[in-house]
Amino acid sequence: MNVKIKWLRNKLNLLDMQGMIVSNPVNIYYLTGISMETEGTLLITRKENIYITDSRYIESVNRVLTIDDEIIVYNVKDVSKDDYENFFMFCENVGFEEAYVTYAKYKEYMHMYKINNLVETENLLENQRMVKDEEEIECIKKACKITDDCFEHLCNFIKKGMTEKQIAMEIEQYFKMNGAEGTSFDSIVASGPNSSMPHAVPTERKIEAGDPITIDFGCTYKGYCSDMTRTIFMEYVPEEIKPIYNLVLKNQNQTLDEMKEGANARILTMMVESDFKIHGYTLDHSLGHGLGLEIHESPTIGRKDYLLKDNMTVTDEPGIYIPGKFGVRIEDTVQITKNGCIKLTNSDKNYIILK
Repeated sequence: MNVKIKWLRNKLNLLDMQGMIVSNPVNIYYLTGISMETEGTLLITRKENIYITDSRYIESVNRVLTIDDEIIVYNVKDVSKDDYENFFMFCENVGFEEAYVTYAKYKEYMHMYKINNLVETENLLENQRMVKDEEEIECIKKACKITDDCFEHLCNFIKKGMTEKQIAMEIEQYFKMNGAEGTSFDSIVASGPNSSMPHAVPTERKIEAGDPITIDFGCTYKGYCSDMTRTIFMEYVPEEIKPIYNLVLKNQNQTLDEMKEGANARILTMMVESDFKIHGYTLDHSLGHGLGLEIHESPTIGRKDYLLKDNMTVTDEPGIYIPGKFGVRIEDTVQITKNGCIKLTNSDKNYIILK
């Protein structure tokens, strides 16, 4: 049987659940390899694993699944009312993804499957996804390598007078032409005063001499995400930005030095917040986040106590933003290990000045 589904069945048994309805396409991909673009539902029943989809996806799903997966594929048009009611017959407790399913869908499940007790699984799959296996880490490494290569390309591509939108479009095209499936989120390219907005949207603003250019971008490879931010400069680095850049870089590197299994996310955050405060600045967003099949996954590297675990993949991304003037953010994707962390994005973080 599929190893991940076998694990899920064992966990459900321990939680006194006799089945589960998996509807989040990200979790379905994690368990089965079925594309996240496919519309369907995975049922873990007492005896069988069942995937219900429609005729648009039957062929592609059957190409992905193997005999060892032990998943029966149903075309939704062939599933009767009685079939739905029989899938979870004699199941007292059936799990569902409470963080994903709407209340309307919850009621639909109760009625459709005639379930006695639909039980919250308390992010069972999301929590399991936080710790990556070897194959997942290799996919994330590949996504990070493509991102590093893209950054090197951008440093040669970006010229004064180009717009933020042109650069964002070049990122997307580079990824698609160099082995990635696409961007892992909408790329942020923010120049000059626009860089003071952490989630700026690329505009028609043209790059000028002395501009800081914050580029926050990443790609997907076999579904897995990368995430990296660099702040670079056109022609020269303005003197007023240098102390802030140095402060952000110092804290980003110090956080990397402290990231390892057992490190407390709250303590890591407080270290950066304290240093920023001493210099008159604040950390306006989380210090980092988990990533994998989604660009933002648990854990959050923030103000809540959370101990990092071996083989988590997370970001380290402190930033300082001066409204209306400029901002600096530096970010790497890293793999947590027992003895420290391994940087998966390795582009230069010292002053990069474009000519």
